[in-house]
Amino acid sequence: METKTTIDKLRVLLPHWVEHNFHHGEDFGKWAKLAREEGHHELAELLDQAISSMEVTDEILEKALGMIGGADPGHHHHHDHHHD
Repeated sequence: METKTTIDKLRVLLPHWVEHNFHHGEDFGKWAKLAREEGHHELAELLDQAISSMEVTDEILEKALGMIGGADPGHHHHHDHHHD
């Protein structure tokens, strides 16, 4: 049995984290829109800021992924979960 290195594991984890953040960002956007429609503009702005912060985080994670040679081509793990 082959032992996975930290880099091997990160080549699987980093794309997962970016995808996960994308889905959470979509959720944040949905809730920001609802909050804004109900007049909670400051709350909506904070959620918008969270989305922007996650986009910056994703850029950093993508750079880290590039540094280690990209995603593991043999691993295609997709899952969806929702937080309604």
